[in-house]
Amino acid sequence: MAEAMFDAGAEPFDAVVVGGGPRAVSFAERLSARLLREGGTASIAIVDAVEVGPGATWRTDQTPWFLNNTTSAATTIHPDASTGLDDVPADGETLVAWAARVVAEGGAGRPAWVLEEAREIAPASFPSRRVQGVYYREQLARVEARGPLRIERVVGTVVDLDESPEGVEAVLADGRRIAAASAVLAQGMVQTRPDAEVRALADAAARHGLVYVASGMPAERDWSSVPEGEDVIVRGLGANFFDVVAELTAGRGGRFEPVDGDPLGRLRYLPSGREPRIHAGSRRGVPYRSKPDLTHERPTPLRPRFATPEWFAELAERSPGSVDIARAVWPVVARDLAFAGLVAIEARHPGAVPGGLEEAEAALAALPLPHPADPSPRDAAERAIDEAIGARLAAPHRLRLDDLRRPTGGVPVGEQAWAAHVAALVEDELDSIGRPASSPRQAVNQAMSALRGPVARLAATGVVEGGSRVRDLLGWFDADGLFLASGPPATRTRQVLALVEAGVVRLIGPETTIGVDEDAGMFVARSPISGVEVRARALAEARMSKGKVPGTDDPLLRALLDSGRARIHAFDSARGRVASASLDAVPPSAGERDGLALVDGAGEPSRRVLVLGIPASSTQPGSAIGASPGLRSPLLRGADLAARRVLALVAAEAEPAPAVG
Repeated sequence: MAEAMFDAGAEPFDAVVVGGGPRAVSFAERLSARLLREGGTASIAIVDAVEVGPGATWRTDQTPWFLNNTTSAATTIHPDASTGLDDVPADGETLVAWAARVVAEGGAGRPAWVLEEAREIAPASFPSRRVQGVYYREQLARVEARGPLRIERVVGTVVDLDESPEGVEAVLADGRRIAAASAVLAQGMVQTRPDAEVRALADAAARHGLVYVASGMPAERDWSSVPEGEDVIVRGLGANFFDVVAELTAGRGGRFEPVDGDPLGRLRYLPSGREPRIHAGSRRGVPYRSKPDLTHERPTPLRPRFATPEWFAELAERSPGSVDIARAVWPVVARDLAFAGLVAIEARHPGAVPGGLEEAEAALAALPLPHPADPSPRDAAERAIDEAIGARLAAPHRLRLDDLRRPTGGVPVGEQAWAAHVAALVEDELDSIGRPASSPRQAVNQAMSALRGPVARLAATGVVEGGSRVRDLLGWFDADGLFLASGPPATRTRQVLALVEAGVVRLIGPETTIGVDEDAGMFVARSPISGVEVRARALAEARMSKGKVPGTDDPLLRALLDSGRARIHAFDSARGRVASASLDAVPPSAGERDGLALVDGAGEPSRRVLVLGIPASSTQPGSAIGASPGLRSPLLRGADLAARRVLALVAAEAEPAPAVG
């Protein structure tokens, strides 16, 4: 964008969009679609610190080892007939359709790697994040080419937003200013400021000459600083962990090859000699569970026996704020997870449930909800379910909900027993990937995948008590859902399991803590459960902030919060207001339910500033999830509402002032 565009006398844009990823692309598409139907023109400026179109997550200059964790078939930026939105574009391309066109065109001037990766895109594949970024970038260009929307792309960092009765001005870090009638905040997955522990670790690294890679977007970290051939501690076993491991192994020349004759698709790692020895730990002590390999068989869709659609509908009719997740929802949902695993065990091992599945189902149905006075209703419910299942499973079969988040039940086991547990984990995970239709573990994962959405939608109705929504739903339930149902692609998990078997990756154990041995000048990782202790010169953080706003380092959000021009959304609870982890926003006009209009510290909604997606996830449930073909999408709905609001504001200000006299 030319400097002249920011002159005080320049014509203001109709909207300035802060954040240039898929939400910005979707907003532009919805704005264009509405203009094509209603007539008129509009102009927007999209600002991103990294790249407009892909944004930071899907930046096109990142390593090919970082993969998307949803399939190609589940990715689009356009609405279709199933989404319930007007103005469905005739030229809307899904990721799969775009890849087919790229191949048909022979690349057509794109970098060679784009054509190579497009050839590998199939409905069940997991594309690299960089090639998906090219898709987003080209869809933005496609939207602009059809008109009548003019799009200005600006690479820069917005550090403040000046709002007045006449409009807004986005202030960039280099002093440029962009005038517009409105602003749309679409930053996506914002990161967190370093806390006291992180600052202390960074200080220790500086004192002792150690390597410390702080948490954040993996594509924005310097992995070349991690030494070759040495012990390296990695903290965090979630989504970022798989990226970090791929970069430090395959990204350094290591190769994987199939193990001949292995029915589960086991891989063998061939080292390059440049990889470190990775010691990884976390609170749970085990990595996120893998998605199934869908190339051969598919799991049977869950038919809930307890948390049925009718049961959710009955809960949704209760009075606002009357439902507690831990006491009234999880005890029923957990029965379905347990029963799904039980059904799979009996199907694979007939007679494993001597009394039969009907008796087991009846026993689960008869379990009471936790007593109102029980201080730990989640644990009480799980104990009751585990006892009911355990009493009906013949040895040596085992199924315990407690194992899902505490691999040893919180009991110290020692290094040898932990090593045996990890070896069993490798086999169990390979089984769940390679034989998903009959794997008890995959049955539990799929049950969580099917039920986490209905639980979130129940909370969106307002019947869930505010404290429970923050403490339970946005706390441990979301974390369990990510762990079980939002894990990495099967290929990536097979690679990590191969690295475990090769001794390149070692799991430290549950409840891992990190410290510094000041005398030795080394980082130290310990697990009180496994007894494992590791010292290393390098520590890499693989933890995610998950878009939490209160402690964000995003300069614009920080400026708005610190000045009182924005506030954190809070829920009503039995003990007063309970703060969430996202911005407060309200519907911009009557009849709408999603919170888009930014709310300031005094509770006043902005007329001109809208928030789209993750930073306002508490008032826009589901907005963190990408749009998929054939499904109603909160992301697309929010983009459409924002486009409608921006055009309504433009129309209102274009009307002549009423005559006086």
